[in-house]
Amino acid sequence: MEDRDAFEANKQLWNARVPHHLASRMYDMDGFLAGKSSLTAIELDLLGDVTGKRILHLQCHFGQDTLSLARMGAVVTGLDISDAAITEAKRLTHELGLKADWVLGNVVEHVPDLDGKFDIVFSSYGTIGWLPDLKPWAANIKRYLKPGGCLVFAEFHPAVWMFDNDFTHVQYSYFNRGVIVEEEQGTYADRDAPIKLASYGWNHDLGEVLTALINEGLVLERFTELDGSPHDCFANTVRGSDGLYRVKGMVGKLPMVYGLRKRKS
Repeated sequence: MEDRDAFEANKQLWNARVPHHLASRMYDMDGFLAGKSSLTAIELDLLGDVTGKRILHLQCHFGQDTLSLARMGAVVTGLDISDAAITEAKRLTHELGLKADWVLGNVVEHVPDLDGKFDIVFSSYGTIGWLPDLKPWAANIKRYLKPGGCLVFAEFHPAVWMFDNDFTHVQYSYFNRGVIVEEEQGTYADRDAPIKLASYGWNHDLGEVLTALINEGLVLERFTELDGSPHDCFANTVRGSDGLYRVKGMVGKLPMVYGLRKRKS
């Protein structure tokens, strides 16, 4: 399958997910509409004070995190490949009386109008696994940042994607660079949702991620790995006293999330 066909299939998958995610307990729209932030301590620590900062949120879905940043005083722009998600993001922006710009687009395709405009490019959780090649992703991040601006990136650890969906055995090599095609019932936010569409994903080991960004001249300031996820989107997990979710039988043994901050000189 050509990459463009995989992107189109994944776009249709995300379009189908939007209404189910809006209704899911995981996204807690009632809490969000009442003022609850969707951001977690991991990314908030990496972001720091965002008051007055221009932030571009890549692969923003329907904009919960983007609008949470707006509530914190940031000037925000969200970009996503799903037209259904962007439509919902615009509706939420109007409903909440917030200000945000929204761009419908593929994160690996250059949007010249965004060049050099942002203090922070932000991306979090379940994003780069939808990309076959990180080189255009990293190149666009550099383009969009102002001089001295930084990338704040939190993502599920590539070790997680070695396992089958139930975490019963290792199914894929950590160094697998081939496409991973899956078709499963529901979504990570609602496993009973009546959706069964194929998805096309790629695993990216830490060396690949860091090298793509190093090759664009971005300088590493912070890097962290955690053994728990702030989101309950995996099977067979248990919630710890710190609020993080860990795989049963692997508590303290499996890295589940990493975060980094890199700066453009």
